[in-house]
Amino acid sequence: MPHLAVRQIAKSYDSNPAIRDISFAIDGGQVLALCGENGAGKSTLMKVLSGAVVPDSGDILLDGAPVRIHSPADAMALGICTVYQELSLLPHLSVAENMLMGRMPARRLSFVVDWNEAHRLARIVLTDLGFPEIDPEWLVSELSVAQQQIVEIAKALVSAPRILILDEPTAVLSALETDLLFAKIRKLAEAGTTVLYISHRLEEIFEIADAVVVLKDGASVLSGSIDDFDQDRLIEAMVGRSLGDIFPKRPVGPASGNIVLEVERLGRAGVFADIDLKVHGGEILGMFGLVGSGRTEVAKAIFGAHPADTGSIRLAGASGDIATPGDAVRQGIAMITEDRKGDGLALDASVLDNAGLASFGRTSRYGVIDGAERQKLVDAKVRELSIRPAGTARPVRQLSGGNQQKVVLAKWLLVENVKLFIFDEPTRGVDVATKVEIYQMIADLAAEGAAVLLISSEMPEVLGLSDRLVVMRDGRIVAELEREQFSMDTLFIHAAGLTQQSHNPERRR
Repeated sequence: MPHLAVRQIAKSYDSNPAIRDISFAIDGGQVLALCGENGAGKSTLMKVLSGAVVPDSGDILLDGAPVRIHSPADAMALGICTVYQELSLLPHLSVAENMLMGRMPARRLSFVVDWNEAHRLARIVLTDLGFPEIDPEWLVSELSVAQQQIVEIAKALVSAPRILILDEPTAVLSALETDLLFAKIRKLAEAGTTVLYISHRLEEIFEIADAVVVLKDGASVLSGSIDDFDQDRLIEAMVGRSLGDIFPKRPVGPASGNIVLEVERLGRAGVFADIDLKVHGGEILGMFGLVGSGRTEVAKAIFGAHPADTGSIRLAGASGDIATPGDAVRQGIAMITEDRKGDGLALDASVLDNAGLASFGRTSRYGVIDGAERQKLVDAKVRELSIRPAGTARPVRQLSGGNQQKVVLAKWLLVENVKLFIFDEPTRGVDVATKVEIYQMIADLAAEGAAVLLISSEMPEVLGLSDRLVVMRDGRIVAELEREQFSMDTLFIHAAGLTQQSHNPERRR
């Protein structure tokens, strides 16, 4: 008998179906991956199971018995805990207070919090998760985003859930942190916990999942043991095209355009050193490195966000005095940052305001914005990029991650005379269908003569799009690869500082 079974769950909003026919079953102690592009129904299904949304029809069964989940309290009482992609921690409280909220231990025969016991309990969970260095007494506001994600997961584990739902849990984690989390997931599964794992990263799904369900247009369209599928079949089920069609066809051969970006001996004390780069017009130069390698810091130095201490930057043959992002934009550099919510968007502002942020020079006259002209340009770009919902008055916060990323792209595509596009993790947290659109857009920019510097932690992405590749480690470029040298093994060996003999590419299960 399955531990969890979902039968024909449906939910509509204003007569528009969000999910319409989702069915699957999973045994206790298994990891079930939920896949699907943005809008496929993953988030709505997760909210149904966590009690945030009540379905219009369908059944949920635990150990064969129907259950009613009308609130998060109902879900928690049934042992269902959810870790959402958006952090829900209170920054002014400590790690322990966030983890034990609602269940803080009290001193014997009193209502006074037993802080020693609270810190002890929090420390046990964090250590078991693999992160003993996180102090339960630290304020959450003092933690990195990755550490906050770990605390969010630890908070769910405090109650020893029977069913754990994880939504994009590794989006901000390093490879080492991801390995530790996967080890914990396997340990939970071995102890009988059922895990629902939502991720856009297919390589993670094949590493951690026992079974998979693919959602499309609000319905489950494919399900079964993970061993019965490959990436090509999952992608085709999600977006209707094969893996071979994911990356656009690129011309073969060395770049023929003029040098657009030339960086010589660029350095910033304690961060990176001796960075030499050349990017030609019409070329996509990939930059790969593990977390902490310095790749984003190099990009920010070129863009003027965190200027370098030493070295030079030449743009289209002219020395660039780039001390601020404003200088970079005026000289023809656009940068799509890795943290769209922190650096790329004003979340409470509208799609119109966000998309028009970088192109005031194009839409203003004598210092006054031409509202009609800006609206016209933004409307055209919204249609071109298929941003959904289509209206421009909606706050960006209300859009899905993939559509938020399209707004960031629209902002820079509306800027005229851009010579160099820097893409830092351009597809982080977006679904496969949106990835395909972004890949085509990057290829089109290069085909039109722009130089592209592509930074990505996804090996298939940099290998599939780049004409050349540089690999960074410990703040330095350690390898430059031509396309005929591209392979995942070669890339990882250089990035991790391994030898061919020490690298074992076998799948870890």
